[in-house]
Amino acid sequence: MFSADKINEISSKINEIIKSSPLADIEKNINALIQGAFTKMELISREEFDVQAEVLRNTREKLAILEVKLAELEADLIKKTSK
Repeated sequence: MFSADKINEISSKINEIIKSSPLADIEKNINALIQGAFTKMELISREEFDVQAEVLRNTREKLAILEVKLAELEADLIKKTSK
């Protein structure tokens, strides 16, 4: 049976071989190709989606506060003009 050290050593050697072989370039090219396709489809990353969702959430909260303030100002204006 293999020990954990032997498995880690074999894994490290495989990673070194892959990094020095054309496989690493192929992976980079595939990633670039996929990113290009996503860009053409106007897709965004999950991180960007989360950022925009937070911006939208904050904007909705501010809008709700402003709507309440506007309603209060309108009510005050109606009271002042009806006197």
